Amino acid sequence: MSDQIPETSNQANSQQHSELRDYALYSVLRDAVSDVEELPDGLMRLNLGPSHPATHGILQNIIDIDGETIVRARPVIGYVHRTFEKLGEAYTYNQFLTCTDRMNYISPPMNNVAWTTAVEEILEIKAPPRAQVIRTIINELSRIADHIICNGILGVDVGGYTGFLYIYHFREAVYNIMEKMVGARLTTTFTRIGGLEMDIYPDFVKDVKKFLKDYPAILKDFNTLLIHNRIFIDRCKGVGAISAENALAWGYTGPNLRAAGVPLDLRKDSPYLVYDQVDFDIPVGFDGSVYDRFLVRIEEMEQSMRIIRQCIDNIPEGPWAIDDYHITMPPKEKVYTSMEELIYHFKLVMHSIKVPAGEYYSAVEAANGELGFYVVSDGTEKPYRVHVRRPCFWYYQSYPELVEGGLISDAVAVMSSLNVIAGELDG
Repeated sequence: MSDQIPETSNQANSQQHSELRDYALYSVLRDAVSDVEELPDGLMRLNLGPSHPATHGILQNIIDIDGETIVRARPVIGYVHRTFEKLGEAYTYNQFLTCTDRMNYISPPMNNVAWTTAVEEILEIKAPPRAQVIRTIINELSRIADHIICNGILGVDVGGYTGFLYIYHFREAVYNIMEKMVGARLTTTFTRIGGLEMDIYPDFVKDVKKFLKDYPAILKDFNTLLIHNRIFIDRCKGVGAISAENALAWGYTGPNLRAAGVPLDLRKDSPYLVYDQVDFDIPVGFDGSVYDRFLVRIEEMEQSMRIIRQCIDNIPEGPWAIDDYHITMPPKEKVYTSMEELIYHFKLVMHSIKVPAGEYYSAVEAANGELGFYVVSDGTEKPYRVHVRRPCFWYYQSYPELVEGGLISDAVAVMSSLNVIAGELDG
């Protein structure tokens, strides 16, 4: 494409886009509820959400039932739409990092890594080896935390509360590591373009090794409570199944696609960080049902621990950010004592990083699948256009196909197994 992006009125575009989005959302809601009187005899309409406990977020599904059988389901997307893509046009490349925290807020460091990796590819730079290994460790800890929530809540939603109590503590253990690392548990803003904000804390290796030592036994207990539990199997096996062909047609990626039998994983197929330097397997299922999604995430946690074990004793020495003050902040002690570093600091804060003009796409394997960023740059410090390829948005649209013909109780189990995160879904 041409390096010159045509001039437009951002203010006019913003108003026009806002009006279009508002009208589209209004139209969806109007169409969803306008035909209440048109239901055939014997059918009833229910709202699963937007404030139902089983939706785990602001999700609405309008469900028509015949007795307890679902004959029609319509998901309503957009309740938590926060214009992330439009914000990307207003923020600098570093500032937009804070938005990524709020996408999949169960495993935010993975979103941070996805954005910084994308910008680094555009700039044709690579974070130092130390930063790459640390990012990989945090990435896999975040994947475990995400799967703990998904599988633990799935147990709760089908009546098995005890298992959740066994493993939830270890999600907190991951968050404790992040809190020691960056001072925040949820909105971590973990990475920086060109590396990390700071080095690991002194007990980082010790804390990660303790997690690796303690968690496997608890995960085994969790498996014992659910995987071979007859009630859990009856509630999940074969429920909400989808074929590999249909999963691909809907745009599935991540654990939900692998549960349908497709071994696609960007860590293997398009390696980034240090995934091409570690050994791990890609678990796959058979029928893409609730039970297979559960099992795939269980095995992915095992593989994540396997990756971390290979990294934790091999964190290389050296810098945690590149030594280019046009991209990364100079050390604070130099800013306080050297005019040159003070100028670099000022220019980065005031004018940020300028990215070469062009169109770019980069994706990583986040906890829910392919998290990609399509960026159009006009050569300034702010993107001309940002589009987020968020995994939830694609597979949640298949929800009617998965639940129609099943029972109301199945609808809850299917939603839990998909791991729909409202912040990621709506963007």
